Amino acid sequence: MSDTSASSGQMSGEQPFELHYFPPDPDLADMVSSFYCARINMPRFDEYERADRPQFRFTTGADGEYVFSDGHSSTVRRANIVGPTSGRVRAISNSPTRIFGFGMLPAGWAALMGSHGEKLTDRAIDAADLFGDWINEVADAILGAANDEARLIIGNNFVRAVLKQTEAPAMWFIRTVDEWLTRSASPQVHDLVEATGMSIRSVERMTKHYYGLSPRMLARKYRAVRAAAALARGETLDEAQLGDAFYDQSHLIREIKRFAGATPGQLGKPTLYTEATTKGRKQLAGKVSPIVSET
Repeated sequence: MSDTSASSGQMSGEQPFELHYFPPDPDLADMVSSFYCARINMPRFDEYERADRPQFRFTTGADGEYVFSDGHSSTVRRANIVGPTSGRVRAISNSPTRIFGFGMLPAGWAALMGSHGEKLTDRAIDAADLFGDWINEVADAILGAANDEARLIIGNNFVRAVLKQTEAPAMWFIRTVDEWLTRSASPQVHDLVEATGMSIRSVERMTKHYYGLSPRMLARKYRAVRAAAALARGETLDEAQLGDAFYDQSHLIREIKRFAGATPGQLGKPTLYTEATTKGRKQLAGKVSPIVSET
């Protein structure tokens, strides 16, 4: 699904779609994956986003919707909280708009939503429902800032204000899961259970709390988006150490389409959106965790 070509509504001298990523301040590295600024300079944007971690997004044009893999749709608001996703998400904007947002790592998601986090898997809510009218003042300040540098200062301070930990996150568990996801081309749940020394039920409970998904679904998601990112960068799966990750070609196509919204062939001819996200995440290498920059 793609409708990101330039049109008669595009302003002269502007790119149809622009996206820039920025690392968080060092003290927020365990909470935030990255900040980003996007500019949609066309009358309509219609793209599949990959399955992703939770997002907090401010937008100038609340004229669109998110359609999740289970068919549920949510209207885009001025300030949006998008939960962790278990499949591709169709993102639609019916007018030119600007977006400022950040991805939340497991500790940040737990700090924001507490025990309610897993209820927002494959869902989005209006952030005003959680924060009241104050969030619109934050949106005005961020979206009205003079440049991206000013937006980042406000954004980092906003994160410090809202992602307050009522209890210390289980960072040992999060780091164990992240290592499990990156160590193997096809992570197996029994290896995670062994690494944590916990029961399978406890592992499933904590994984859903911090990541919004069961260990098995989390492993499938990470494997697919990791492979999709490698293909979009022009790498082979062998070069990305993912040669044994899928049973056969049909399995590869099915999984990548489910989680990334495109076939391997389509990733080889990326849309403006895919090209921008791939380039942006690659530029984050060395500034954020590989689990962020390599997917």
